[in-house]
Amino acid sequence: MDLDLAHLRALDATVRGGTLEAAARALHVTPSAISQRLRALEVATGRILLVRSKPVQVTESGQAVLRLARQVDLLTAEVARELGGDPSPDRVPTLPIAVNADSMATWVLPALTPLSGDVCFDLYREDQEHTSALLRAGTVMAAVTSDVEPVPGCTSTRLGGMHYRPMAGPGFARQWFPAGPTAEALARAPVVVFDRRDDLQHRYLRARAGSDAAPPVHYVPASADYVAAVTLGMGWGMVPTLQAESGTAELVALDPAGGVDVVLYWQQWRLRSPLLDRVREAVLTAAGRELDQPGRVVP
Repeated sequence: MDLDLAHLRALDATVRGGTLEAAARALHVTPSAISQRLRALEVATGRILLVRSKPVQVTESGQAVLRLARQVDLLTAEVARELGGDPSPDRVPTLPIAVNADSMATWVLPALTPLSGDVCFDLYREDQEHTSALLRAGTVMAAVTSDVEPVPGCTSTRLGGMHYRPMAGPGFARQWFPAGPTAEALARAPVVVFDRRDDLQHRYLRARAGSDAAPPVHYVPASADYVAAVTLGMGWGMVPTLQAESGTAELVALDPAGGVDVVLYWQQWRLRSPLLDRVREAVLTAAGRELDQPGRVVP
């Protein structure tokens, strides 16, 4: 296949923006030009790459070509920088990364910030058990994930563990757990859950109260707001040690000796890219400092 760079950029911009109009604005051309480039790319590959819905949907064949488009875009920007001269603002490489909400709220952003002058980060917030799906789809180039098995075409490196403990505000703990987190209390006490993909609370419930426990559930799908809801007494919840020790919330550990550990991995495309490697090193360094490593005692 002889694929045109402008056509690959049109595919990338369309997926990022969700529509041909958004891609046209990003590339400073007309929607008609974007449509023509996409059609030419589909002719060159012999496959349908996009479903022209709003937002557009990438087909399975389109996912493979999208991965190529983003790899080429990253490498092209790096070569331009290596040859001298600062790249124009619209040629600064964009690095899409999938990150779970608790990592984003605690240690990932400080790790990435020193590199923000060299790359535009496009962060996708997704549960750690589902971030690898974004890698498979070509949506992101790297991900913080709980999947140890590498996605095809990717490498996988252990980052460390995030430890979660069942916690509550002091008043809530006195009201609902006067004798601690007994099976009877857990079956009745309201619980705060991040979203419908979050299984941490129910994992703890099943271990301590059995699979039939069905307490009232509040859903609060934002990391800082989740901790706030637990602190205010909306319910109990599994709070990362990193957030609990930040000193910004008054929380009581319901079960100091118990909890749930989530081991995280860094997966990225198997691509020789100095910039991608710099991001990886920054993430690994921060994870080694902030996450629980083998042999480290969790307070």
